[in-house]
Amino acid sequence: MTDFYRVRRLPPYVFEQVNRLKAKARAGGADIIDLGMGNPDLPAPKHVVDKLVETAGKARTDRYSASKGIPGLRRAQAAYYERRFGVKLNPDTQVITTLGSKEGFANMAQAITAPGDVILVPNPSYPIHAFGFLMAGGVIRSVPAEPTPDFFGALERAIQHSIPKPIAVVVCYPSNPTAMVASLDFYKDLVAFAKKHEIFVLSDLAYAEVYFDDNPPPSVLQVPGANDVCVEFTSMSKTFSMAGWRIGFAVGNERLLGALARVKSYLDYGAYTPVQVAAAAALNGPEDCIAEMRAIYKKRRDVMVESFAQAGWDIPTPTASMFAWVPIPEKFKHLGSLEFSKLLIEKADVAVAPGIGFGEYGDEYLRLALVENEQRIRQAARGIRRFFDTADEHMHNVVQLNAAG
Repeated sequence: MTDFYRVRRLPPYVFEQVNRLKAKARAGGADIIDLGMGNPDLPAPKHVVDKLVETAGKARTDRYSASKGIPGLRRAQAAYYERRFGVKLNPDTQVITTLGSKEGFANMAQAITAPGDVILVPNPSYPIHAFGFLMAGGVIRSVPAEPTPDFFGALERAIQHSIPKPIAVVVCYPSNPTAMVASLDFYKDLVAFAKKHEIFVLSDLAYAEVYFDDNPPPSVLQVPGANDVCVEFTSMSKTFSMAGWRIGFAVGNERLLGALARVKSYLDYGAYTPVQVAAAAALNGPEDCIAEMRAIYKKRRDVMVESFAQAGWDIPTPTASMFAWVPIPEKFKHLGSLEFSKLLIEKADVAVAPGIGFGEYGDEYLRLALVENEQRIRQAARGIRRFFDTADEHMHNVVQLNAAG
């Protein structure tokens, strides 16, 4: 397998090591609380499931669907953008339905990347942001993940010192894994930078609706003229707890979307039509289910911050996303994120995502997902407290033995 070109370009999947250890512990009878994968545990809204059931089995719905998405779903996504962001999109030329934002990113990379092309990608970042381009033969140059003025200094250096010149920059806010949120002013500077240097912006907005204050995250397409250089990816996965349904969207620049549509037309026939009809019902339907989702994640966030602090682990409070990006406690920092993650499974019965899986600059952090209920989060905190207490006791005994020796 390692002889194959694309497989050779991929490092070992870090999360698989944690998953194997988690499965082994569960097989041995351990009750592992899984805060690792961002896999929503909430049910999809009832009216969306009802629409799926109602549509399945109807005449013609078992046939091949439309690769770029059925017209009604593309119109629903365009209406969402106008309603939520005040952005007008042509559903025929500026909206493509994807099989989740992950597939959209991977196939956009296939569509626009020539071997050796340079892409600017935040580090740490969600793996597909880098590896979609690596598999397409591209070269990754890391830039900071924080949406601050320093970001643009790094971009300037990358433009000056990358040969060939980068073709695109990836951004993801609210960020997976760091939970950082960008302002509209940041996006204005980003679009201006992209136009000045003639590069594209690929924005991942999968967590647009998962926010915990009264400040909804903006879209880069709200910037006047952004459509000239930007494509944005969104997903039904987190907003409507439809992760397994595999529905997302790419919207924005017509040239890039034309390339994506052409590649997709050779690779897939689109999602099952009843799934697309149900997704349209979600986007066009009542939004109380979204508010309910937000309230649940916010309560879980508050419980996690409070209970982990009581366990002796201070967690930065995320304002958006379904993740907390958490520094490894000082006394364990020398282990690195993968070894500390393994230790949490073995000693605390808690699974998390090691930061190294999101890039080398994530190795002093862990990503904790809000995908267990409040009771289970408190149980995780108790397990961590026991582990910390045992570790402290062990260290105390070692110090005493050394002193005695």
